Amino acid sequence: MTADDARAPGPDRSGAEPGTPAYRRLLAALFVIGVATFAQLYSPQGLLPVIAADQGVSADQAALMISTATLGLALGVIPWSYIGDAKGRKPAMGWAVGLACLFALAAVVVPEFWMALGVRFLEGLMLGGVPALAVAYLSEEVHPRAAAVAAGTYISGTTVGGLTGRLVAAPVGEQLGWRLGMLAVTALAVVCVVAFLRLAPPAVRFTPRRSRIREALASLTGNLRSAALWVIYLQGFLTMGGFVAMYNYLGFQLAGPPFQLPVWLASFVFLAYLAGTWSSPRAGRLAARRSRRSVLLLGNAVMASGVLLTLVPSLPVVILGMVVLTAGFFGAHAVAAGWAGASAVAGRAQSASLYNLGYYAGSSVFGFLGGTFLHLAGWPGTVGMVLALVAVATAAAALVLPRD
Repeated sequence: MTADDARAPGPDRSGAEPGTPAYRRLLAALFVIGVATFAQLYSPQGLLPVIAADQGVSADQAALMISTATLGLALGVIPWSYIGDAKGRKPAMGWAVGLACLFALAAVVVPEFWMALGVRFLEGLMLGGVPALAVAYLSEEVHPRAAAVAAGTYISGTTVGGLTGRLVAAPVGEQLGWRLGMLAVTALAVVCVVAFLRLAPPAVRFTPRRSRIREALASLTGNLRSAALWVIYLQGFLTMGGFVAMYNYLGFQLAGPPFQLPVWLASFVFLAYLAGTWSSPRAGRLAARRSRRSVLLLGNAVMASGVLLTLVPSLPVVILGMVVLTAGFFGAHAVAAGWAGASAVAGRAQSASLYNLGYYAGSSVFGFLGGTFLHLAGWPGTVGMVLALVAVATAAAALVLPRD
């Protein structure tokens, strides 16, 4: 993998048009690397009750298997954005996920739980290369009028990745141990990395360049002068934190009364992720036709209504609630992620990285704190925390974001 991929000339400097082979290859490549990234990142989530029982730890301590990885990812996105500037988007993403696969293997080999947490942090640090660069790569290489739709399609790939990791790991892990469950996901990720390297087209609208330290800081901090961008970054921090908390602790809720579901059966709740696969590209298309602000606010409102439904002590209603909140969250996320890059006032990759920094920092913080609320007040405590996060995010967006 060299920067030559990113320097290769192309015939169309205006960007790939929908329907062209280059456009299809780009979306397919980003789809499979999204699967590789998010399958690994969230593979322990459906296994948290198994991990807690096997390691003799509490629910919130088990959830550190997610939080340490997302913290690493949050800290990794900004350094990876500069690596991508210097070496090219495609090579940097390939190296990032390839190294993450090695750390994923190490995480299931180390003997102690706390050692596994440390390796998961390093795995997340490597995985940061994909969200740091994918939207910038996509925004640069597709025609501007297709950018919102393409971003939604990429986000849909991340939902498939998250779903696949959970559905593969949980049944295998319950029968053979959580380590083998996670190992099965790593094997799938390796296949996806190879597919990405074969599919991803060379960049035609970006030339790698090294930034001086002053330029690098300017491309990062320049975006922080925009109040609108601050609010977009806040959306990721708050709503992603709430979203991950719901999925982290729902398994504990479903394992107890009145549901009493085994882990393998409870893992099928993650099929609700398909609602995000459906909603994210549609949100992108709707935002392109109407208003990004209105679609983002609608997504937040839908998410909140789904969260409320999970309080009903009926399994069909809880499943419906997870479908609704997932559709709303990913619809809003697709809009916000694309908006962070499109509205950058300095470096585009750095703006996307700041969004992802907030997004995964929220996952780490509130993905852990949701367990504290679960311990203090049961499932209604976790739900109350998530509703408060969504309410703050919605109010900030309504007050600050422009009507575009």
